[in-house]
This record gives sequence, C-alpha cells and structure tokens, in this order.
Amino acid sequence: MEDVITEIPPPSRFFQEDLNNFITPSPSLPSPFLVFSNPKPKKPLHPSLLIIALSSPSLYIFQHFSPKTLIGSLILPEVPFSGISIEPSLTDKTCNIYSLNDGDKSILLVSVQHGVSAERSHLVARLLIGEDIVPERLLILDSIQSQNFRGKLSPDETYAFKLETLAERKGLGGGNVASSLLKGLDYFPSGSMIDGLAAALLSRCQLKNIKGTLCVSWPEFGSSVAGLIRSLLQRNVLPNLDSSLKGDVQDQYPRFNLMKHQPYDTEMYT
Repeated sequence: MEDVITEIPPPSRFFQEDLNNFITPSPSLPSPFLVFSNPKPKKPLHPSLLIIALSSPSLYIFQHFSPKTLIGSLILPEVPFSGISIEPSLTDKTCNIYSLNDGDKSILLVSVQHGVSAERSHLVARLLIGEDIVPERLLILDSIQSQNFRGKLSPDETYAFKLETLAERKGLGGGNVASSLLKGLDYFPSGSMIDGLAAALLSRCQLKNIKGTLCVSWPEFGSSVAGLIRSLLQRNVLPNLDSSLKGDVQDQYPRFNLMKHQPYDTEMYT
C-alpha cells in the first residue's frame, strides 16, 4: 500500500507556462522620457554633433567642461530622485543633456551617470537618437568590458579602439576616409563584443543612416585613460578643450576613481 504522505506526488497536468497564468503579472515599468528646460523647444533638435558619455573618464572630463548649459534630462522611472544634488554632481544618478559652447559648432552632450539595463537600452537609444534629437553625427564614449574582449588586457596599459557605422566609414558616399571623426585610432579587434547601451546607440545610428562612432577605452578607471580620452577629444573633436576645462583635471581624477555605475537588480525585470 502506498504511503500518501511520503510518496512523490504525480506530475502536474499543467505545463509551467499554464501555471503562470494563475499568477498576477507584475506591473510593467513606465517608459523613459525626455524633459527639456524650455517647455516648447523647437523639436527635433539638430546638433552637428551629439556626444554621449558613458565611461567614467569621459563623465569626469565633461563634468569639468565650461561653459555648458543644461537643457534637459532623460528620466528613467526606475531611477530614484532621492539624494540628487541641486547643482549637477558626478555622484548623482542622472542623465542630463547639455549644450556645449565650442565656437560655432552646435554640440549636445548627454552624460549618462547611471546604469541602463539591457532591457531598457533600445528604448533609451530611440529617445536619444532619431525622435526629439536628430544629430548629424554621434560620438559614444564607453569603456571596454574585460569579459567581452578577445585577448589579454593589462591593467598597466592604456588602450582605445573605435567602431563606426557604415555612414561614418564611407562619409555618406563621399569616400573621404580623412573625414573620419577619430582619425588614426585602431578599430575594435575582431571577435570582441560590445553590448548594453553603447551597442544599442550605435545600432540606432546604423538603422537611421547617421554617422556614428563608438570609442571604447581601457582601463575603466585611472588617470592614464582619462589623459588618453582628453587627448583624443582635443585632437579630433573639441580643439578648445584644454581652455574649456576648469583646473588640472587629470591630477584631480584619482579622487573620482571610486565612482562606479551600480547595475540594477535583475529581479526588477523578471
């Protein structure tokens, strides 16, 4: 005679997905959105260059760039507003949009100071490129993730590589290789991978036929990589960068090394 208490129960007549039908689904997260300081801006904005800073060194450099004007923010509803300072700070989890004053150029800067989950990256990319903001050219500054790099990365050496959209590489049909935004920089090695928001932004540029360049650097933190990014920007992008920086940025950078982007709890998206 079977012991009904200790015997293994028979398999359920339902599949796992059928059982999930009895569970109340979690409410979906609200979509991210843009807020501009001017209630009625002339949209879409058409900057000659849009710079999106994701890496620690680039965020630090542009924090010290002056003059720049805060014109808007990208709001992710899952990012809390608590603890945000009145004046923009590197410790705030914000995504601010600035207008940079660099001669006659129309340049916008987006400083992404918080992590963006893979599930939200394409939504954010659509907001920043092709709807309210339609740039002629895009530059993304990010860091190399060691787990995605094919090869060895020494913490004592500094590297920078680039990836480009077809429009950037071909100069929109002009065949002018000299027009490349980051001239002389090696391409990202074959077999290595880019993911997250940087990949979504570059894919969005490719889809919209926009000249786009992704510059990734290594290591993620350190005065040496900050100096490399600063040199690349001054040589290729912002010739007046040195005169626009407040104080000796590279010497002050070690104080900033402890700042890292904390990933979101993955359970929020399951």
